[in-house]
Amino acid sequence: MNIQRAVEEYLSGSKGTKDCLRTGLINYSALSRQICKEVKIPAKHFDAVLIACRRYGDKLRKKPGAENQVRQILKNSNLEIKNKVAVAVVEKNIFFNNLLSLNKEVKAKNELFRVIEGVNAITVITSQEFLGRVKQTFKNKIIRINENLIEVTVKSSADLENVPGVMAYLYSLFGDKEINIVETMSCWTDTIFVIEEKDLGNVMDVLKF
Repeated sequence: MNIQRAVEEYLSGSKGTKDCLRTGLINYSALSRQICKEVKIPAKHFDAVLIACRRYGDKLRKKPGAENQVRQILKNSNLEIKNKVAVAVVEKNIFFNNLLSLNKEVKAKNELFRVIEGVNAITVITSQEFLGRVKQTFKNKIIRINENLIEVTVKSSADLENVPGVMAYLYSLFGDKEINIVETMSCWTDTIFVIEEKDLGNVMDVLKF
């Protein structure tokens, strides 16, 4: 087993641990014991694991700029919130003209209508007032419907294109707060999340930069 590689793979998957390593707020011995236990590294290799953890921490502290860039991008972003949102997942073999007609009807009232096409299904995100029309249009082709949702759009500058890790950073923030993301998508500088209504307060907290 390559101890250094095993330790780096373990640490790279934990944002919380990486944050502690980056700031030096961690007990390396306790961390090494945890890694030995979870990765099933024999106790005789404890010292090697400890050294690998210290090296990884040193490496993180030498490149603090990436997260700072991400936070700066998000600090300069604006939020747009839409309530009373519904999500319908429908089978792929629908009559697409029906989808286009529904889109035209909703857009005529300047309301929300988004479509995500996957391999096996299509997700329709729209204002809840059109949920009846969605049910009427797709009937037994509907797989699942979620109601009482919130759409949160993070509107960033074009610099977003040149800064890696923004989406990963946002996902980690949501995960730390146990916020369930019902749907997510992006369009150039807009990053869009659909969440449950009960999570809006937590989302507003984590998006304060």
